[in-house]
Amino acid sequence: MTRSASELLADAQRDLMPGEHDNLFVPKVAGGTASLASLRALAAEELRIVPSDWRTFLALAAQATDPAAREVFAALAGGEGVALAKLRDFACATGLDPDGPHEPLHGCQAYPSYLAWLALNGNPRDALLAILGNFAAWGGYCATVSAGLREHYGLDEDATAFFDFFATPVPELEAQYVRALQEALDAGWTPERAMGYGRLLQGYELMFWNTLAGIS
Repeated sequence: MTRSASELLADAQRDLMPGEHDNLFVPKVAGGTASLASLRALAAEELRIVPSDWRTFLALAAQATDPAAREVFAALAGGEGVALAKLRDFACATGLDPDGPHEPLHGCQAYPSYLAWLALNGNPRDALLAILGNFAAWGGYCATVSAGLREHYGLDEDATAFFDFFATPVPELEAQYVRALQEALDAGWTPERAMGYGRLLQGYELMFWNTLAGIS
């Protein structure tokens, strides 16, 4: 039986959801045991990642042949632009100069590097499901980090706005996700290769968080 786009997305998000104990950093923030140095590193790494992902989504929008997919990738790129301004507030709250020098961590930069690779080498339809399949985990992590930063580190709503932005569901955008996937399915696309890409993205995202967990 052929799955609908909504069923496909739900299955992908379930299959790509990491295990409860796979992420070593987010529980530290939730419990107030993450070091300030690791929070500064989180801000510094994201200051590199967000502009990279912004350009990657724009590249995917330019490559996509399905109108709905183009709209989704363009919307995701726009979201990165909004998030970048909010990220600077978080960086300042940790004591990091957003414009200062920072030596990037390879374990944190593997995710955006692979996402850029996917835009260059993958099919936009495959990339779409791989990216969307991992969003549920990312949104949940951001919600937990935001709550932990306010409870244990004294950060205010401005300082946590970056994480709140990604943690807040946008029903209109989520409906766009389903439309884009349905358009791809209707054109004869099959998702087998996309799930392999999605598992790599999941692994690289966990590498990002777990690299931060090792910073004392």
